Amino acid sequence: MLATLVGKRVVLAISGGIAAYKSADLVRRLRDAGAEVQVVMTLAAQQFITPLTLQALSGNVVHTELLDPEAEAGMGHIELARWADLVLVAPASADVIARLAHGIANDLLTTLWLATRAKRAVAPAMNQQMWAAQITQDNVLKLSQQGVTVFQPASGSQACGDIGAGRMLEAVELAQLSANLFAVGSLTGKRVVITAGPTREAIDPVRYISNHSSGKMGYALAQACIEAGAHVTLISGPVHLPTPDRVQRVNVTSALQMLAASQQALAEGCDMFIATAAVADYRPAAVAEQKIKKQGDEIVIELVKNPDIVATIAQSTPRPFVLGFAAETQYVENYARAKLEAKKLDMIACNDVSRADIGFQSDDNAMTVFWRGGYQKLDKANKSLIARQLVALCVQQLSAINPAIAHNPS
Repeated sequence: MLATLVGKRVVLAISGGIAAYKSADLVRRLRDAGAEVQVVMTLAAQQFITPLTLQALSGNVVHTELLDPEAEAGMGHIELARWADLVLVAPASADVIARLAHGIANDLLTTLWLATRAKRAVAPAMNQQMWAAQITQDNVLKLSQQGVTVFQPASGSQACGDIGAGRMLEAVELAQLSANLFAVGSLTGKRVVITAGPTREAIDPVRYISNHSSGKMGYALAQACIEAGAHVTLISGPVHLPTPDRVQRVNVTSALQMLAASQQALAEGCDMFIATAAVADYRPAAVAEQKIKKQGDEIVIELVKNPDIVATIAQSTPRPFVLGFAAETQYVENYARAKLEAKKLDMIACNDVSRADIGFQSDDNAMTVFWRGGYQKLDKANKSLIARQLVALCVQQLSAINPAIAHNPS
């Protein structure tokens, strides 16, 4: 099952070896499964398969240089490192495995490897005697101890004429194994409700009050919870995003509609409530039945306060685990701590939306997560990676609050 690859960002790093021909098929299978693929090639890899082939298959420019003048500030490896959900080296030669194991960063592939916080995996491919060599096995063990997943090679006839272990797995197998990396199962069987996107509060039939929320963080969290094994209900304001596979989506427009949908989902069963939606604090007291015409230089619209959805859910019975969000432009952490206490939340994630690189509409985020007695900073990364980190923190806190609630925490 490859569904967990939908929307994932995979950096496929290709080192030198005859098995590089399989990487073309791997790119195709990863993309067919819904992943976005960026290809990195060593100089040796380019002797076996051309960058043009991989560019055509991936739909992206192939990266070959450490200091790329075409990349932002010439530091393309840092941008790729932040972009990736998974860095997969396939084929991984004995040379590259040795350099990765010992932290030698002397080309784009090895530097990217050190700079990323994404999941990392290698698919070894080499002569059977090279694979059996003790130094190679020591290097593979060292990678495993560093948290790297090693897709063990297959046995069979090799291009050199030898027979034995060392053949890189087939593309279909590597795609499935890559998908398995995202199926962590830490929320297996749990019901998670997520609110996402903005709300729109009508003024008249053509105008409304809203905000710049894109919904990207909430949708990334929905995907991360699905990967963790949860049943996910996504209550979404108006956004232009596809629904993640296996997520039940409920479309709403206003804050009152979002509250009603949240309470309905709570009544149907909810173990965790994640409130990422940017809910309008106020709505017009009265909605005009017809379009309001120009009436001079000024117009007065009376506003009334909307209900606080996350606070309402946090005070409900039975009560789920509640993660709130605080999108602020100043005193971010102070406001977040105050909301954690005032709204009786279990956790709150705060970020500075005044920053152009992580604010509304951005694909990246950075935040600080608070809970009673602790906090953790999540450095800037793409929202899918941030989402998985948040889910892991939620599982940890679930286990701390009630060990019977959490299942197989990661």
